[in-house]
Amino acid sequence: MDTPQASPPNNAVILFNGIDVSNWAKRDGSPAEWMVEDGILHVVPRTGDIVSVARFADCYLHLEFRCPNLPEATGQAKGNSGVYLQGRYEIQVLDSYGWEVPGLGDCGAIYNQHAPLVNACKPAMQWQTYDVAFRAPRVADGKVVEPVRLTLFHNGLVIHNNVQLPGVTGGAMDENVSEPGPLLLQDHGDLVCYRNIWAVPLPLTGSDTYGPR
Repeated sequence: MDTPQASPPNNAVILFNGIDVSNWAKRDGSPAEWMVEDGILHVVPRTGDIVSVARFADCYLHLEFRCPNLPEATGQAKGNSGVYLQGRYEIQVLDSYGWEVPGLGDCGAIYNQHAPLVNACKPAMQWQTYDVAFRAPRVADGKVVEPVRLTLFHNGLVIHNNVQLPGVTGGAMDENVSEPGPLLLQDHGDLVCYRNIWAVPLPLTGSDTYGPR
């Protein structure tokens, strides 16, 4: 049975409309070439990563993904993609179902920075969810004074609890960390699918600042 899709709240920005890729482009700004069928966004291998037109600072992100069944593949070749917050901080997408000790490149990892607390991965061809509370870095006088923080739920389980990120991850669009950025979905050559992608911008509170001053 398919997992029911989470309904976005009224104040959510709908990033994928279930119809086309009009809210997306390639890294260079040219039209996105991924395919949409039956409300599902399909990676078209070797057409390039896609980025959302919308840009975000602090936000709550929800998306759902499905990895292909590649029983003969191993390691990073097993249903690989990635979700880049602000185009800079990658949450790994991978079929790592059943792997005993989560690693820095497994599903749900902040790539090469933080391994998941637990392996919450479902089997290939099942829909999975990421829910992320993202707090952008605070920058003053051109320097990061508070690093990125995020909490990540994978299929409803906490796999990162208010972790700090030391900086951008590999493959980032840029290092302009004082600026809002898009959601980037990675084309790693595998037939990964996405659906139900939305974000709720979170207002800055108290004395919080974002960007250069």
